[in-house]
Amino acid sequence: MVIKKGISVSPGVAIAKALVLDAQDQPIPRRTVAAGAVAGEHQRLDEALTASIADIEKLRDQTSAAMGPETAKIFGFHLGMLHDKHLLEQFRQMLDGEQVTAEFAVYATLRKLAKTFRQQESRMLRERVSDIYDIERRLVGHLIGEARAELGHLRGEVILLAHDLTPSQTAALDKSKVRAIATDAGGRTSHTAIVAHALGIPAIVGLEDLSNEVNSGDLVIVDANNGLVIVDPDAGQLLEYRQYVQRLAQAEVGLDELAKLPAVTVDGTEVSIVGNIEFPTEIAPALAKGAMGIGLYRTEFLFLASESEPTEEQQYAEYVKALESLEGRPLTIRTLDLGADKLAAIDNDNTGQAESNPFLGCRSIRLCLQNLPLFKTQLRAILRASKHGPMRIMFPLISNIMELRQAKMVLSDVMEDLEEEGIGFSRDIPVGIMIEVPSAALQAKTFAREVQFFSIGTNDLIQYIVAVDRGNERIANLYSGSHPAVMTMIRDVIRVAQRSKIDVSLCGEMAGDPDYVMLLLGLGLRSFSVAPPAIPEVKRIVRAVSVNQCQRVARKALSFDTDREVLNYLHDQVQKAVPELFAGRPLEL
Repeated sequence: MVIKKGISVSPGVAIAKALVLDAQDQPIPRRTVAAGAVAGEHQRLDEALTASIADIEKLRDQTSAAMGPETAKIFGFHLGMLHDKHLLEQFRQMLDGEQVTAEFAVYATLRKLAKTFRQQESRMLRERVSDIYDIERRLVGHLIGEARAELGHLRGEVILLAHDLTPSQTAALDKSKVRAIATDAGGRTSHTAIVAHALGIPAIVGLEDLSNEVNSGDLVIVDANNGLVIVDPDAGQLLEYRQYVQRLAQAEVGLDELAKLPAVTVDGTEVSIVGNIEFPTEIAPALAKGAMGIGLYRTEFLFLASESEPTEEQQYAEYVKALESLEGRPLTIRTLDLGADKLAAIDNDNTGQAESNPFLGCRSIRLCLQNLPLFKTQLRAILRASKHGPMRIMFPLISNIMELRQAKMVLSDVMEDLEEEGIGFSRDIPVGIMIEVPSAALQAKTFAREVQFFSIGTNDLIQYIVAVDRGNERIANLYSGSHPAVMTMIRDVIRVAQRSKIDVSLCGEMAGDPDYVMLLLGLGLRSFSVAPPAIPEVKRIVRAVSVNQCQRVARKALSFDTDREVLNYLHDQVQKAVPELFAGRPLEL
């Protein structure tokens, strides 16, 4: 039995068999198989060898046709290695003698061979190391590709374990089959966390090396309410968690009954709770949970889900679909926010350049202002859709006033183009910005004179304030919304918005965390934009507290010196206010 503690990023509990998704760019873990499964590993190896040889022969023929037979000879070494009887025998001896998986036999054998070549005096032999790595990646790719294929055609329920997942992999998951996600990498606001929360899939990240210790088929419990992953639980734990899952299902029915009730505090203050989405198909579930609209439409997932940049018509169709699904409720649409933690799917010179520090690099509004055709195409689609319902445009990662003015100028240019073409749109569409960079937060008063609303994006704001990469599991414990500096900056931005008489919401994951609801209400926030599954819990807390009570909580929280003191205090206060949200959990392991 293995018990691991990680970072809970999407609540819930699931019990199912594991499906381990290895990554080609990560070390392949040593996993053993039963004696009766060794023959199957031999077959997998043979199939991977056959497929790899076919790949290389095809490349050789294509190269010969394009660049001549001499250039095509570079593939001779690869084919020779894959036909080498001595090398193939080493693979097979490892399968028989150590009963390991085929991918580990390939990985371990070729890594050892590469080390031998690297130590040779002959420069020609040393240069062959890259060829050995290429052969390894190809073979391993075919072997672990089976798991990826299996992921796309799941027959039963699984818990997905991986070192990490790309946004497109996470967004494409079959929610009816993938019961939970557990990854070695990531933090509270990694792309895996955001999408898993939006899909309502229990998820734990920052587990360091869990995927190395689990085999596909192992029974796993993911308790994302307590941050625990239990591999091969004993009978007592299994029974306890199955009963816990039943209690959670009953409690969820009770929370969902809040959907038609208003989000009003006990002393009569109305609070707006809206949803964060990636796709229009998420709107119906968000409304069913009680969302009053959509406060954040992350449009980059349109790009990540496509092999090429989506056209104006494709984007327009998606935005119209979203507005029609909302039936008159408001939609806040964020312009493209690719870069850093999100994989750029746009194939051009600017996004293709590697950056040593992508979080401080060319991303979000910077990327758009350097790619005006891309930016204008999206703005045209947004504006054309705006005549179908109430919509607001929000620019991400604004760090100085000139960026905002440039973005607004591009928007004005697009409006003029549409007018000249006789294409209708909403001329008075509200424009706002994400406050997710400390410079923008500190200059909030200046920005407030030029926009109609703020949306505080705590996912990035926190990492920039405390200098912590939010996707780095080694320092994930330092990433905290309860840091006194973070709370102070959020309070100051809310005050500026209130004094400037512009709307302000908070759309980071912090808004959907029960521990922070009373704090944010006490700081003056009246609009929460959260992942749809979090809406009932947030509403339940809002309806159980008073503004005066929350203001006292906020004042006390701001008096502490450390984030740990703050978080313990906030958790204690919300547990006292809404004890039923925390009832019935299994005993700590």
